[in-house]
Amino acid sequence: MTERPEAVENQGRETAVDSAAGHATDAGHSNADSGRARVEADAAARGVSIRVIERPAARSLDEAAQLLGIAPSDIVKTLVVKRSDDTFVFALVPGGRKISWPKLRAVLHVNKLQLPDASIAFEATGYERGTITPFGSRTAWPVVADASIPGRTVSMGAGEHGYSLFVDADELVAAYAATVADITDPE
Repeated sequence: MTERPEAVENQGRETAVDSAAGHATDAGHSNADSGRARVEADAAARGVSIRVIERPAARSLDEAAQLLGIAPSDIVKTLVVKRSDDTFVFALVPGGRKISWPKLRAVLHVNKLQLPDASIAFEATGYERGTITPFGSRTAWPVVADASIPGRTVSMGAGEHGYSLFVDADELVAAYAATVADITDPE
């Protein structure tokens, strides 16, 4: 049986960010230096409404989608991509898809891109793999979103293991002036 996000929220803690009021409310306690707190503060500062839920670990994309009560394609991976000039870009890739390197290079007008190792991604964002999101990153790197993402609510990393955030993809794209392009292929 697929659980809806509301059911998962009732099993754990939920944080809603009220962007109009500009503050986060939390059913538990939040460390101001935590990744999740940075995510919530940045979303509020950008005027983007997000919903953060605590969730159990999943062993696969399908299991994660089932736990969240959504389709696998509604889970968006935020991948840190390194350019040859040592700057980075966030690539937003929906579940079940992978970066098409030729397409992404064409969008960025570069010849070389790579996925950095975990320690470099952490230095660039302040987040561990599996928790990375543009919200609250140490540096506001440019965002490139796959063309299939807009027009729906998506789930993504929330800055800490054990949490996911839900956001309207159109609000996310607008908040970061993201480039929207076909940058993926099916896995």
